[in-house]
Amino acid sequence: MKPLFFTISAIVLLLAPSLANADERPNIIFFLSDDHRSDVLGCAGHPIIKTPNIDQLAARGARFENAFVTTSICAASRATLFTGLFERTHGYTFGKPPISAAHVSDSYPAKLKAAGYRTGFVGKFGVKVEGGQQAINEMFDSFEPVGRSQKGVGESTRHFTDIAGDKAIEFVASNPADIPFCLSLSFNAAHAQDGDKVNHYPHPVAESELYADIEMPRPELDGGVYFDSQPEFLRDSMHRDRYYWRWDTPEKYDRNMRNYFRMISALDRNIGRVMEQLSKQGLIDNTVVIFMGDNGYYMGERGFAGKWSHYEQSLRVPLIVADLRIPDAVGKVNDDIALNLDIAPTLLDLAGVDLPARFQGKSLVGQSDGMTRQGFFCEHRMENDRIPKWEGYRGTRYVYANYYEQESGGEFLHDLQTDPNQLTNLVNNPEYHDKLIEMRARTEELSEEYLKAKSDEVE
Repeated sequence: MKPLFFTISAIVLLLAPSLANADERPNIIFFLSDDHRSDVLGCAGHPIIKTPNIDQLAARGARFENAFVTTSICAASRATLFTGLFERTHGYTFGKPPISAAHVSDSYPAKLKAAGYRTGFVGKFGVKVEGGQQAINEMFDSFEPVGRSQKGVGESTRHFTDIAGDKAIEFVASNPADIPFCLSLSFNAAHAQDGDKVNHYPHPVAESELYADIEMPRPELDGGVYFDSQPEFLRDSMHRDRYYWRWDTPEKYDRNMRNYFRMISALDRNIGRVMEQLSKQGLIDNTVVIFMGDNGYYMGERGFAGKWSHYEQSLRVPLIVADLRIPDAVGKVNDDIALNLDIAPTLLDLAGVDLPARFQGKSLVGQSDGMTRQGFFCEHRMENDRIPKWEGYRGTRYVYANYYEQESGGEFLHDLQTDPNQLTNLVNNPEYHDKLIEMRARTEELSEEYLKAKSDEVE
């Protein structure tokens, strides 16, 4: 395994963590996709999807093959992105109180705004914040939420992905030349339109002909024995509910997969539009761009849809960091673990802003070899009868998960080295007893630590 940022001068993060003058600080754009797992990019080797603009960023940046979210659902993950904290600590997911005022003040947009950056948000906010509009004003100079109500069903209807691109371009175009900016463009794509089972993945008209003549391959772990081997509490869960919405018949699977890919290609096209605007204004050579997904996604694997659980398809997301200030940079692939937890520290570090003491992630800027992450705590605590709660630890080789409200069969242990598809649960294998005890203890230790941090006050 290569150490983190193993040849920093050769990849995109040769960055001084502090820059003296505001006019020398980089502009920053953070692109976020929705329901988008790591392998659904051209640059990740996907055989069908077309993402030329994201691929171009990867060609000039670092693509992290082992990027993950610590909670695989949009609300909790987006709260983690803003705050640099685990769900256990920031406490936010669907049905929970808003992100606290203290955590809002420590969020990356609030810190950047206080440091003199012009901060903008476009797209799906996906969280609630204590203080409402006042808190949003603390975070952003420009706040342009874009919902999913406009679906591109006709030539005269502007699609929500294109509207988000329009508003992002307006923000860049209006930025004063002497003020650095941080723009967070958070796409609704490629989230399904859950209330519309016919036009389930609505895409812009511009992408209507993409993939029309390409056969949609079934997933490697396609239902059958892979579904039957799951415990009852996962078979009888929202994973299966939404499978029937999306993937259960060949005709439905083919239509929805094709349209899902079209939504991602539309997202990619709008990233290209924003990059073109940067180029027109001569801003490319002083900009850092980060692209990430908010959670992974099951596309029929194990007979599942959605995310929420501990398998790789749920936790693993795309992450690309491109420092466009480095001329002639050649893209690299990094195989160490990076998390959504790391985005807030990275954005502040890029701007030379001190990191809040409460942050639990780490900056991806200029990490030394000794900082390589050996694993991470992960969880899902939303109150929902159809989504089992769990917590666990995902290491470089072993994955442990405990669906702690289940009476039996709620523990999992996988060896990714011998079983990368996580087909075998080793919990009852005596040869792995010591590893099970170790992983169980590590999970419990971190769960307690991050829960305690929830109530700690940091001056």
